Amino acid sequence: MLSVRSLHVDYPAEGGAVNAVRDVSFDVARGTFFTLLGPSGCGKTTTLRAIAGLERPRRGEIEADGRIVYSAGKDIFLAPNRRNFGMVFQSYAIWPHMNVFKNAAFPLEVGRRRLGRKEVEAKTMRVLAAVGLDDLADRAATKLSGGQQQRLALARALAMEPTLLLLDEPLSNLDAKLRERMRFELTRLQRELGVTTVYVTHDQSEALALSHAIAVMNEGRIVQIGSPADIYQRPRDRFVADFIGSTNLLDATVIAADAQTGRCRIATALGELHARGNGLSRDEAVVLSIRPEDVELFDEPPACADGDNLCCGTVDAKVFLGDYLDFQVKVGERLLLARAHPSLRAAPGAPVHVRIKADKCIAISDRRAGSPE
Repeated sequence: MLSVRSLHVDYPAEGGAVNAVRDVSFDVARGTFFTLLGPSGCGKTTTLRAIAGLERPRRGEIEADGRIVYSAGKDIFLAPNRRNFGMVFQSYAIWPHMNVFKNAAFPLEVGRRRLGRKEVEAKTMRVLAAVGLDDLADRAATKLSGGQQQRLALARALAMEPTLLLLDEPLSNLDAKLRERMRFELTRLQRELGVTTVYVTHDQSEALALSHAIAVMNEGRIVQIGSPADIYQRPRDRFVADFIGSTNLLDATVIAADAQTGRCRIATALGELHARGNGLSRDEAVVLSIRPEDVELFDEPPACADGDNLCCGTVDAKVFLGDYLDFQVKVGERLLLARAHPSLRAAPGAPVHVRIKADKCIAISDRRAGSPE
């Protein structure tokens, strides 16, 4: 439905242009929720603004619903109001002098298509009902809570029945509990309405919770595209492994690798470990990524399956976080982050047994470990 090809966007700056977006390409299938994820300054918002028509790229092509809206080679640049995209900004941009109904109806009243009063009212009330604000249609926009304003901004973007919905960090101004609740609201709305959505965020948990597919960006480039499970469980480089959630990163060297099974043995500061990694060769430098929840801790020696990694350590510190405990465990001279159930009673200074399954140890070639592909 959306195709972005070889997109380049530059900004003028002292000493030369800044390459904000560099050779970005991706496809978004119809009816899916696609997220651009990355740290501040990585180019994700600039990419979204280029799709919306608020930035003019230097090179590339953007096609939506079978129509080219930008092409450097064909000298095509459709103005934002001709693209039929809905956009919700971080600030929501609610009109304070209008009530809820008028805010949501605004795109229909000023759009290129002239609609009758009854049609405007029907379309507006339908989107307000979809976001749960139909009973507040007459309320002043300034009297809405933060979550209600966010839903109103969504209703206004949806009122015009856009071919594409663009969301730029719309939850960042909400408190933690409301942000979590709004994730469910966004998921429900996107599923029920089936609108193709491109979402920008720096919040990894938000991206994992909402998306069908995620593109991780760094320094103006996309470094990995995949499902939330792929991005989290099978990172392709050090940046992705480190940026998405918490992880233990260990520099290591391949001792032996089996190309058919994708299994390998590697030398690490913890000793020799079994791991999973593709395209690796003997003596190759790698970085090993192990998620804290995959570092299993036991008071007694655990049962061991073929390929499990076992070692002994000492609890250095632990933090109670309600439904789980975070541990720092010292194995040799290395500290490992681990996550365990509160039933584990090991206190700081106590010995523990550590088990890590081979499939949970992801070996990433050092050729990919420090720079985007």
